[in-house]
Amino acid sequence: MPSNALVQWQALQAGLTQLRSGALGAHGLSALARTQDALLEALGPRYREVLLQLLDRLESSALFSEESCSFSQQGLLDNLQVWLDKAHSQLNPAG
Repeated sequence: MPSNALVQWQALQAGLTQLRSGALGAHGLSALARTQDALLEALGPRYREVLLQLLDRLESSALFSEESCSFSQQGLLDNLQVWLDKAHSQLNPAG
């Protein structure tokens, strides 16, 4: 049976997939991510800090068009996927 942290990781991974497909907005993903307390607790303060920084930048990028933003939303989504991949490795080192 998966731990709460792993279940929350799966929810966040699904949220990122929905954001990429347009089914969820940046603010929706950010709100979802900020409520994943078991996941953030299991990963520790360093992971929390990096995630919150990525979410802040993602929310900011959603306010501007791609051309006027100093960082690409696609790059942020890619960085979120890297964060999720590393988080999964921390939660499930054997898998």
